[in-house]
Amino acid sequence: MKVANILIAEDDSVLREVYSKKFTISGYNIRAVENGAEAIKEAMEVAPDIMIIDLNMPVVDGFAVLEKFPKEKRKFPIIVLTNFGNEENRDRALKLGANEYFIKNEMTIRSLLEMVENLLKAKEMWDK
Repeated sequence: MKVANILIAEDDSVLREVYSKKFTISGYNIRAVENGAEAIKEAMEVAPDIMIIDLNMPVVDGFAVLEKFPKEKRKFPIIVLTNFGNEENRDRALKLGANEYFIKNEMTIRSLLEMVENLLKAKEMWDK
C-alpha cells in the first residue's frame, strides 16, 4: 500500500509541528509550510494526496489556496482548519471546494486523523 503524502499549511509553528509529528507517527509522509504561497508552490511541484490548510495565513490565505485549486480540477481533497467559526467563512470555504471544515478549538488531533483516513479511502475509490 502506498504511503500518502500530506501537505500541511499552518502559520502557527506549534500547531504545524504537532500536526507534522502526529501524521508522521501515523505513517504518512509530511510536507509542512507556513503560508498559502508556499502551499501553492509545493502542491504545484508535487501534488499531495491530501492538503490541510489554515484559512488565516500570511502572504496568501487559505481562501486563495482553495481558489488556486478548484475542486473540479484537482485530484486531492482539502481540509480547512480555522479559528473562524462563523458561517460566512465556512460557507465560502465549502463553496470554494473544501472537502471538510474544522474549527480548531472544536476538533482533536484524533478526529483530524480519522478525517484524513476517511478522505484518503474515498480518494482511492475514485482513483480506481
